[in-house]
Amino acid sequence: MTAPVIDCDIHPGVPDIKALLPYMSQYWQDSFTDRGLDGFDMMSYPLGAPVTCRPDWRVPGERPGSSLPNMQRDALDRFGIGIAICNPLTGGQVAVSETMGASICSAVNDWVREHWLDKDKRLRASIVVPPQSPTLAVEEIERVAGDKRFVQVLLPAACELMLGRSYYWPIYEAAQRHNMPVGIHAGSMYRYAPTATGWPSHYLQDYISNNHLFEGQLLSLVSNGVFARFPDLKFVFIESGVSWLPHFIWRAIKTWRGVRAEVPWVNQSPGDIIRNNIRVTTQPFDAPDQATVQRIVEQIDCEDMFLFASDYPHWQFDEDAIVPAGMPASLVQRMRTDNPLSTYPRLRETLP
Repeated sequence: MTAPVIDCDIHPGVPDIKALLPYMSQYWQDSFTDRGLDGFDMMSYPLGAPVTCRPDWRVPGERPGSSLPNMQRDALDRFGIGIAICNPLTGGQVAVSETMGASICSAVNDWVREHWLDKDKRLRASIVVPPQSPTLAVEEIERVAGDKRFVQVLLPAACELMLGRSYYWPIYEAAQRHNMPVGIHAGSMYRYAPTATGWPSHYLQDYISNNHLFEGQLLSLVSNGVFARFPDLKFVFIESGVSWLPHFIWRAIKTWRGVRAEVPWVNQSPGDIIRNNIRVTTQPFDAPDQATVQRIVEQIDCEDMFLFASDYPHWQFDEDAIVPAGMPASLVQRMRTDNPLSTYPRLRETLP
């Protein structure tokens, strides 16, 4: 059997709360309806933003990514994808109420299962969990993990605390126990400004500031000893970009050598920890030309880190060039199949 091309990041366009009500308890159905929130739109990306959907994939009056037949035609069939991991970006993470957030997350997981996973055997999904409450997040992991088509636990890049804090460790323990990596996707719970000096005035700055979120979270995971505590756990940085990693790794190593006495549990070079435990999706790659792509890959110095992703229906690539020009041919093969199979153990259990 030919090994499948594995797309590690596609985005089902989950409808509004009204579509999720059938997957909620009667209490939450009544609660959302009585409050007039049943039409609430939780779309993470602005519907009209150019990066939200490729122009020829847009359908007037239709939410980007909401049509399974269109996704099958435009992504799975067009790019020869054998397996694709659904990462729903509509969830309950923004709700201040822990129980409300958990109810929305559970409904999203059940909606994706029925409307996407059950209708195409090529599809897998991440478990959307409420970071507001690690206890409820673990309950959701336990509820859904019996379905092997769920292969990852999904969190936004900006939560209420830095992700290395022990507050989140119950989530990581559950993910490791069920052989699932933790996916950290660009996005926010909007508890704090995305910059160190306040809220930006424009979406452009908010979008670009996600790089800072990923840098901070990566350093938090390393310096708080998450990988010493959970040595078998992988984190997948999704839509983080890639070009920031070489200088970040260099500076983390340099600084650790000078202050390592402050973090005695970090008993390996941060560079080794990152290369062993962090994976990145390749859309967007954020490099201007082929020569720069080649330099970034060489400087990261770990072909295991790269995972192929189309990021459908988002659009940061030229025409159908979802693999950045300049990638070595050997790396292209690895990131399309071998690296995803190594990162997501459950994929091997459910190969079509």
